[in-house]
Amino acid sequence: MKTLRLVLWIAVALVAGLLGWLTLEMTRTKEQVAGGPFGVPFQLVAQDGKQITEKAFTGKPTALFFGFTHCPEVCPTTLFELNGWLDKVDPDGSKLQAYFVTVDPERDTPEIIGQYVGNVSKRITGISGPPDKVLDMAAHPHADHPRAHTAPVSLLDAPGRCTGTIPYGENPDVAEEQLPHLLTG
Repeated sequence: MKTLRLVLWIAVALVAGLLGWLTLEMTRTKEQVAGGPFGVPFQLVAQDGKQITEKAFTGKPTALFFGFTHCPEVCPTTLFELNGWLDKVDPDGSKLQAYFVTVDPERDTPEIIGQYVGNVSKRITGISGPPDKVLDMAAHPHADHPRAHTAPVSLLDAPGRCTGTIPYGENPDVAEEQLPHLLTG
């Protein structure tokens, strides 16, 4: 019986130690992710055929959306709403930038995504590229939606740090209030 108790106490101590270590690692990782700029280094293709890298998400506050051109509702609605928010908050387009990154790069070539985005906005830039590179970029923790189509618009400050999201279907007044915070924060 004493041996069993000793083994159980050792097991409890090991589990407690492991949980403590995991908590420390998860906290450390979360702080590093939250404090760093968006994304891993990448080289993709903008809708105009020019190379685009992670540096595009710095210098100005950025609205970033992941989706695909064959999306029946969420993507076109979000692009339309995002364009309206941009026009209202930054009418001359000098303070905010926006990007639409495809998660279906096999079908969404730079030309196709350019046409798709161009039908809605001249202020939002479409991004595509080789499927493996697009998926690697979209899988980064800052994307908040690894390897999948999701509805929120990620908000990045000028240094490229993710500061929040605007969920799909958000009240337009609430969404428009979040964008100016990027300009002042």
